[in-house]
Amino acid sequence: MTDISLTHITSTAAFSIIAAVVSAFLIHWALYAVALRVVRRRMDPVLLPAIFQPTRWLVVLLALGAGLQPLDMGPRIETLWSIGSKMVFALLAGWLMLRLMRATRVMIERGADISAEDNLKARKRHTRVRILYRIAQSIVAVLVIAMMLMAIPGVRTIGVTLAASAGLVGLAVGAAAQPALKNLIAGIQMAFSEPIRLDDVVIVEGEWGRIEDITLTYVVVRIWDDRRMVVPVSYFLEKPFQNWTTKTSDLLGTVFLYVDPTADVARIRERLVEVTTANPRWDGRVVLLQVTDHRADALELRCLLSARNAGVAFDLRCDVREAMLDFLRTDMPEALVRGRQRVEAGEGFTPMRFAGLDVAGPGITRPSGAAG
Repeated sequence: MTDISLTHITSTAAFSIIAAVVSAFLIHWALYAVALRVVRRRMDPVLLPAIFQPTRWLVVLLALGAGLQPLDMGPRIETLWSIGSKMVFALLAGWLMLRLMRATRVMIERGADISAEDNLKARKRHTRVRILYRIAQSIVAVLVIAMMLMAIPGVRTIGVTLAASAGLVGLAVGAAAQPALKNLIAGIQMAFSEPIRLDDVVIVEGEWGRIEDITLTYVVVRIWDDRRMVVPVSYFLEKPFQNWTTKTSDLLGTVFLYVDPTADVARIRERLVEVTTANPRWDGRVVLLQVTDHRADALELRCLLSARNAGVAFDLRCDVREAMLDFLRTDMPEALVRGRQRVEAGEGFTPMRFAGLDVAGPGITRPSGAAG
């Protein structure tokens, strides 16, 4: 009789579990299909595919709890189920939150096109969303671990016992984690102060590059030759650096020319305007030539040019420099820098003429009546 009752209870429990799981899958599938059809008519369905898996298993867990509720499983199994279900629920809830945050980030980034020419607002939005997303990730991970540990009575009791001696431990951990906490706080501050943004053009440690990625603790700078420089976040709040795209991506570039002091500067200026205006990289704002320095052997000419961003400005400077040097070499060779020396006869030297040349030497005089 006992064996029959045990078999009956086991079969009933198995049937309840299977029925609960199948019902949960069917209900979730039906609700998801309806929601997906409704959302497709109004917006890009990014959110629903992101939460499909976590919500399905949450529904299964809830259905299992409802299916096992009327069954008498014994105190030991009920305790294990209570602890395990709470831990799994915390894990699935954290998974759902992370997927929701990721989908929200994707929707915000899709609404801000960072590949556009004037992308300052888009870069601001991408930078802030990415940093806040990683902060939220860390918070959710800590909360999930805390909820899972709180589901275990023994761990909860140990935690209360250790709370009394947490002072010294907290000081030790704080001292050991000071650099990490420093960068973490700097990352949160950077999300709102925005000294740098994604795709900003910067000069860090003498290297020219673009901001490729910003995390909570470090920043990745892509150098012009495709190297990567990894810099702590706190660096950008404590040390000076150059940001060429803080307000706008427009930039002024310079080309320096060194010419002879007798060169016709007006003619060189006219040629600069012709070369620059004919170049498609020029944005039509600024083209200017000024004499910025005067030395004994040369004039320093500064050519000021404008372009829509740093990369284009660099290429424009190279093009104009090459064209101007070619112009000076072929059309104005007299404008190239030349060395000048003047030789004069010293005291006691008199000139003589040999073979049509005047020479001088000490005590040497031209013979009287000598032929010229």
